Amino acid sequence: MFYQSVTMGAMDSPDFPVARFDRRAWPMGGRLDYWHAPDGWPVRRYRLGPGSRGRMLVLGGRGDMIEKYLEVIHHWAERGWAVTSFDWRGQGGSGRLTDDPLCGHIGDFADWIADLDALAADWRAEGEGPTAMVAHSMGGHMLVRALADGMTPPDAVAVVAPMLGVHTAPLPRWLAVAIARMMVRSGHGEQRAWTQKEQSERQRKMRQKRLTHDPDRYADEIWWRDHSREIALGPPSWTWVLQALESTRALEQSAAVARISTPMLILATTADQLVSTPAIRRVAARMATARLHVYGREAAHEILRELDPVRLDALARIDAFLDETAR
Repeated sequence: MFYQSVTMGAMDSPDFPVARFDRRAWPMGGRLDYWHAPDGWPVRRYRLGPGSRGRMLVLGGRGDMIEKYLEVIHHWAERGWAVTSFDWRGQGGSGRLTDDPLCGHIGDFADWIADLDALAADWRAEGEGPTAMVAHSMGGHMLVRALADGMTPPDAVAVVAPMLGVHTAPLPRWLAVAIARMMVRSGHGEQRAWTQKEQSERQRKMRQKRLTHDPDRYADEIWWRDHSREIALGPPSWTWVLQALESTRALEQSAAVARISTPMLILATTADQLVSTPAIRRVAARMATARLHVYGREAAHEILRELDPVRLDALARIDAFLDETAR
């Protein structure tokens, strides 16, 4: 087990209670607006924090929205970072790319890389000081791929459960690729690849366990989706699935991965049912400046939205790493 013991401080005593962060409300002092990609596409963006420590860009995963990460955004803003986060084109509050509002679709992952390149360039131009990027799951794949493609790097990077390979079990990878290719070629590329069943408590609990052991933080996601239906998203399209399978394999085999010199902390878990932990280990081993920490069964895919023993340990590892490398 990789749990970190937490000592109660004076201000945490019963006489001096600390107000709990409200995960179902936007923090005070933040700014929600739209950044426009070079082709004019509106990308929803959120900014919070003073920036006395530096500037941080937070990248979410597939199907995510900014609201899911308000707790960690607030944490880093409290530590002095000027934090910027956004919804990827086609999800969250950044519109949709098909007529199905619940289908997570993208025609080509290169479109997201282009968005990231342009947004990061504007973000870097906003000020000076140390810079850091923190990315989860699909966002981790996009960030590592962008760095391999030559994007100007920040001072330090932390990727959490990065999608450096796709967990296809019970299907072997080759069969998953063959099915995805068949579905795209037969004209089903913009259709949902599967049904996300959450009608019953049992179905929701099954999905929750794949994401986090914390039912309360999982319930936060459902609450945001129910109260802001325009940000809700369901399963990915068949094109997304094929892009994920092909892009992760191409990145793993790319010689450019070994040339990434940005200090990088990678957090993963052996219990991940969405991304491939063996692939994460293989890619991490090829990057000389990467440090890898792998949790066990105590952590599911959403490490930063886990129960506090895991979540606080992950945040402590990221904070210590950034204190060392982003100066």
